[in-house]
Amino acid sequence: MPVIDTARPADTERLFEIWESSVRATHHFLTEDDIAQLVPLVRGALAEFTPIHVLRDGEGQPYAFMGVHEGMIEMLFVHDAFRGRGAGAQLVRHAIAHLDARKVDVNEQNPQARGFYEHMGFAAYARSPLDGAGQPFPIVHMELKAG
Repeated sequence: MPVIDTARPADTERLFEIWESSVRATHHFLTEDDIAQLVPLVRGALAEFTPIHVLRDGEGQPYAFMGVHEGMIEMLFVHDAFRGRGAGAQLVRHAIAHLDARKVDVNEQNPQARGFYEHMGFAAYARSPLDGAGQPFPIVHMELKAG
């Protein structure tokens, strides 16, 4: 099983590539303009958010990453070429066991993500009609079920 470590500054461009690959594979509700508007925000977040936890391939290149802040999974992205192989589940199990992650927000228009988090033991507790940037992308707020 791959080891989770923390991202290094040299990983930043690869993390952006993972984000873009993942978003294009799963966020079908976003237009090209939406993605273009997100690019500077994501680049900024990747440069500033610490720590970012990564899974690396056999050559040491990240292929999945996650950020957790104050018990909230703030970001979780798996490169499309590695989706369905357990990387997301490994990162979430790590977040729950070692980072006290108990909450996550999911785009309502991304039913795969919601199903994934439900499978991992999270349940919806609230809904917001707008995302954190005030855009009309509803958010489902989820928390880890007790037990």
